[in-house]
Amino acid sequence: MTELTHFNEAGLAHMVDVGGKEKTQREAIARAVVRLNPQTFDLVRSGKMQKGDVIAVAQVAGIMAAKQTSSLIPMCHPLMLTAVDLSFEPDDAENTITIISTVRCTGETGVEMEALCAVATAALTIYDMCKAVQRDIVIEDIRLLEKSGGKSGTFIAEVQGV
Repeated sequence: MTELTHFNEAGLAHMVDVGGKEKTQREAIARAVVRLNPQTFDLVRSGKMQKGDVIAVAQVAGIMAAKQTSSLIPMCHPLMLTAVDLSFEPDDAENTITIISTVRCTGETGVEMEALCAVATAALTIYDMCKAVQRDIVIEDIRLLEKSGGKSGTFIAEVQGV
């Protein structure tokens, strides 16, 4: 197992010094799945949710979250992101919306947390906009799918059903 890096010699949490690391192209792809009942799913798909266009608002929320990750996650470094993209893949048979984020930067540290914050916030935004008609919405399978760049190289998750 790899040594944990977010603790100093005294065992206290600290932000890792990345100043000596080489700047490289970094990319991370993450996903989340939102499970709705058929009625709520139809309202979202048809754009008839009372609060407005659920997917459009969730997309903007996800982008904003990626840009604010270092304000939310204590040990994350502020990054100059070069790209944030979210896609929404509705599944009519399962009444689910799969959210995929792709985040990029050129820097000394990766963008995994930014990609994960993007999908989590987009999923929470869907919940928020739909909670008036369904309280038991399930947000599941938030995970990193891929990351590239940096000393550790490429990671591709072994994911069932993708």
